Amino acid sequence: MSGNPDDERLEELRRQKMQELQDQAQEEQGGEAEEAARQQAEAQKDALLRQFLTDGARQRLNAVQMSKPDFAEQVERQIVALAQSGRVQGKIDEEQMKNLLRELKPDSKSFNIRRR
Repeated sequence: MSGNPDDERLEELRRQKMQELQDQAQEEQGGEAEEAARQQAEAQKDALLRQFLTDGARQRLNAVQMSKPDFAEQVERQIVALAQSGRVQGKIDEEQMKNLLRELKPDSKSFNIRRR
């Protein structure tokens, strides 16, 4: 019976399928670990922002987040960097947040259109 080519082929297919399932399970575990690390980093960033921003500053940052998510992410990274380096005394209030947003805002390009 062990000499039957159909049985050998069937056994080989089973081994291949088992290996594929194991590989897939390992990939999913790697993705889960990466996702968990990303979520933990996000939670740490949120905790720092809560610690160093007043309610008004946080509301202003949320408003920016709605209209310009990339810019808001840049501002959040800057605030976290300032907080981690110890350059933030107390909490950042709404006025300081406005100044920070102005400083980090990319230069707006103005176009003068003249009609002849």
